[in-house]
Amino acid sequence: MQSSPVASDHQIPAFPRSFWVANAMEIFERMGWYGFYAVSTLYLTAPIAEGGLGLSSKDRGVIQGLSTFFLYFFPALFGTLADRYGYRLMFSLSALVMLPGYLLLHLPHSFYGFFLVYILVACGHGMFKPVVLSTIVKTTNEQNGTLGFGIFYMMVNIGGLLGPLIAGIVRGWSWDYVFYASAFWIGLMGILSLLFYREPPHQRKEESLNTVLLRMVAVIGNARFFALVIGMLMLLVLGSKWWSFGRAATVAVGWLLFHLVWDLLLRLGRAPQRAPWYLQKLSVGEGRYLLFLLLMSGFWTCENQLAMTLPEYIRDYVDSSDLVRTFSPLAGWVSGLFAKLGIDTSSWSKALLAQGRVKPEHLINLNSLGIIFLQVVISYAARKLPPLVTIVSGVLLTAASFLLFVPFGKHGTGWLVVVGVLSYSVGEMMASPKSKEYAGRIAPPDKVGLYMGYFYLCVALGNLFGGLLSGTAYQYLGPRGLDRPDLLFVLIATLAVGTALLLWLYDRWLRSAPIAK
Repeated sequence: MQSSPVASDHQIPAFPRSFWVANAMEIFERMGWYGFYAVSTLYLTAPIAEGGLGLSSKDRGVIQGLSTFFLYFFPALFGTLADRYGYRLMFSLSALVMLPGYLLLHLPHSFYGFFLVYILVACGHGMFKPVVLSTIVKTTNEQNGTLGFGIFYMMVNIGGLLGPLIAGIVRGWSWDYVFYASAFWIGLMGILSLLFYREPPHQRKEESLNTVLLRMVAVIGNARFFALVIGMLMLLVLGSKWWSFGRAATVAVGWLLFHLVWDLLLRLGRAPQRAPWYLQKLSVGEGRYLLFLLLMSGFWTCENQLAMTLPEYIRDYVDSSDLVRTFSPLAGWVSGLFAKLGIDTSSWSKALLAQGRVKPEHLINLNSLGIIFLQVVISYAARKLPPLVTIVSGVLLTAASFLLFVPFGKHGTGWLVVVGVLSYSVGEMMASPKSKEYAGRIAPPDKVGLYMGYFYLCVALGNLFGGLLSGTAYQYLGPRGLDRPDLLFVLIATLAVGTALLLWLYDRWLRSAPIAK
């Protein structure tokens, strides 16, 4: 979706067929993913008697955090395979992984069973993501690229809107239909790839997967620093479910001290010139950029609370009957109109309502609806603002949207959620696009491609941190804990404000110590 520049009449036909097929495939792939993801919080924590898995909020957070982390981590690897073996093959393989994955998702009734299948689904989506983006890049040019990516992101949001909408409707009859619907959309995506997709011209690379992994490690640092970071992330995950927080923190401190002491010993001694990785001193890669990605992961951590935490809050604390009363005259008019046509609408309420209240996924879906209709307006209004100003303003607005819930606490209303979700969406529309622009601007001229290629590491980390925070916080502050949802929103808003402040300080630091050109 894009407003500037305005397309001339000859621009749209200039896009080849592969461009339009890829966009159609993107809609179905997003419908498949968001169709279940939007209701995953509800399914994972719903009682077994109601068709859910009956998991705790902590277990739910671990599943969501790890699966979405891998979803955004895998593209760096699968993109290389696509460049080597072909886009069309990778599209087909992704469908072959996703479709049975969704069909299998309704079978497991335990944490580990569901987690393993969901990781398989995330793997399939991770295979799809880099190939569709590469197709858009290869089928656009400098003249129509802005319009082309505008169209592409419109398709992303259309899929993100329709998937949850349909999932919310069909789960009124059975949760199984949610998984069948996602599998159906992926099936349509696979058919498009087989029958209509034609691979755009591109030079196939013979780069090995090992080379890609080594380059990824080099961005973070040398192998020892990479091992340090991965170890800390693993301990964070262990402390969210399998270990106590105290045990995980103790081991984390020990892990960090081990590396620091080992590094000190290496610096005091004389390591061989070509020492193995464990005998090398700690070395950070693109340190300034990694710090930016870490700070931006704070924004994505807060952003993920919309889909991970808010559905549980709406289910447990929000009485949206005020929305039902507001729109009941319209619903009555629609029912009367169909009654005149001989159509019985008595069961239609299952599509939108549960126990007389609006289903959480439909309220959350206002986020996608807002982005579809407001992104161009917000982008145009912020076009002349410096990227950092727009990012910080957007993050602060998301903080304000969460603070709206604090005074209501356990007595939320439907209109409160509507205002909160839409105000949050404006903040997201300000911060998310500009963060990519800012990343490109702080990069040295010879490293722009490198910086942009690994930008989604902050999204991956934000999903991991967001899932773990959501599950743990709701477990302790929700109805099965202290029953203080107001403190939950204070926590999220505080994280957002802290992220905005640190981003501002980071920018001032960069300006005082500019990157060498």
